Amino acid sequence: MIRIGIILGSTRPNRNGPQVAQWVLDTASRRGDAEFELIDLRDHPLPHLDEPVAPMFGPSVHEHTRAWGERIAPFDGFVIVTPEYNHSAPGVLKNAIDHLFAQWADKAVGFVSYGAGGGVRAVEHLRLVCSALRMADVSHQVTISVLTDFENYTAFKPGDHHAAALNTLLDQVVGWSTALAPLRHAAAETTLINS
Repeated sequence: MIRIGIILGSTRPNRNGPQVAQWVLDTASRRGDAEFELIDLRDHPLPHLDEPVAPMFGPSVHEHTRAWGERIAPFDGFVIVTPEYNHSAPGVLKNAIDHLFAQWADKAVGFVSYGAGGGVRAVEHLRLVCSALRMADVSHQVTISVLTDFENYTAFKPGDHHAAALNTLLDQVVGWSTALAPLRHAAAETTLINS
């Protein structure tokens, strides 16, 4: 069965992300077309990218990078839950993405974003990053406003329209993850042959 990782892309104290990510996981878990699992970046502390060569050019020399790669590799696609900080994605999320290369390739990715403007600018940046890593970003996006979808800016209360939007996004992520499976399998076979 297709496996989708839900990446919680903020590690700030008092973050709103866990509520949003849990809502994504709860909604996704009611489906029967894939397995979904939460990946919290707090559980995977990574230093600023410290590998001596870019991930596309060689194996990781550091255990923390290898452990992160082993966590990400088994998934067929991702939903990234991201806030918007200063018109972009959090540095910790970009850093986690930059630590890997092959583990992202030929996998689908969708975005659930939140912020004063719904987090749309953070996702625009992430789409470019994911494209460079050979990920297929799905067109549908869920945008959540901290002004209207949170009580007192802290308690997440999504409207019904968000549930419909999330299910459309999940349809696309699962569909594209399934469609890209032959490319992932061919890459895995090539890696085995060359190792």
